[in-house]
Amino acid sequence: MQSDELELDLPPAFEIGSKVKTRKLIRNDGTYPGQEIGATLAKKGEIGYIVSIGTFLQNSYIYAVHFIEKGFIVGCRKKELEAVEEIK
Repeated sequence: MQSDELELDLPPAFEIGSKVKTRKLIRNDGTYPGQEIGATLAKKGEIGYIVSIGTFLQNSYIYAVHFIEKGFIVGCRKKELEAVEEIK
């Protein structure tokens, strides 16, 4: 994606139900209720599932990821996630 392109001009990178893992540590930036700012919400490599897709500032997608083991649903950007391929 070029710097002048909006992410929303493209379809979402993930679909609802997609299995994903975090590419980095996700901490509370103050937008996750009930947790202290800076609290760890998901560690690098944790597995979750996309449960909804929203937008942020009318230029990027936010993926609500349910991290089942922790019980958290956390909003993540595309750059924070990668797809996990299912073994068939």
